Amino acid sequence: MVAVGETGTFGLGETDEYGENYKVTTKMQVTVVSAKYVTPAEVDTSNKPEQGQYVKLTLTLKNVGKAPAEIMTYGMMKWEDDQTAAQDASTLEGVGDGPDLDTTYKPGQAVTGSLVLDVARRGGRVSYVGVDDPDADAAFVVKLPK
Repeated sequence: MVAVGETGTFGLGETDEYGENYKVTTKMQVTVVSAKYVTPAEVDTSNKPEQGQYVKLTLTLKNVGKAPAEIMTYGMMKWEDDQTAAQDASTLEGVGDGPDLDTTYKPGQAVTGSLVLDVARRGGRVSYVGVDDPDADAAFVVKLPK
């Protein structure tokens, strides 16, 4: 689990055509630049958060491996805390503002960008679950500040 100001590394890989024999093909690094709770107006929307609270999560993703890696966050970001089971936190809010984290990273390439997520309340954890590894719940987990 990584918190604001911290960096972690995770593997991305693939399975065979039968969805078995998972192997890591490259490594990615995630740095949590900031996590700021925002109002709808601060992200230029009139939509109220369905779960209760928007959080603008700024991440730097970098391919530190030897093969390209594709990252797709939409529908793959889950929020949970000790009281609430995992919920999809993806929104389309803020899409198009600044660099897009959803892209293919060649070895050595990095992007710093933001996601606006819809969470039930402050705190908890956000997980990126877009992985093919059958033994992993998430590629990386971000601890949100209270």
